[in-house]
Amino acid sequence: MSKPATALQLEPIDRLEEKITLLVSLVAQLRAEQAQAQADHSRLTQELATLRGQLADSETAVAELTALREERDVIRTRVGEMLQQLEQLSV
Repeated sequence: MSKPATALQLEPIDRLEEKITLLVSLVAQLRAEQAQAQADHSRLTQELATLRGQLADSETAVAELTALREERDVIRTRVGEMLQQLEQLSV
């Protein structure tokens, strides 16, 4: 009715083995998650660098566009003045 002595001694070893197996699988899972996180980090760092470059390009384009609009306004004003002078000469 009582368990043999060897069975009593093996139960703690079996539980320990199960715990170690679970721990090993947990460590493997954590390593896989860490590798995935590092890959994601690298990808996102590259995306960030690309987006920063695009932002710099767009800021340059905005500055150029602003300068061209100002130049257009200056030219429009000068052409308007020339047209007025031409009208005065025709009169």
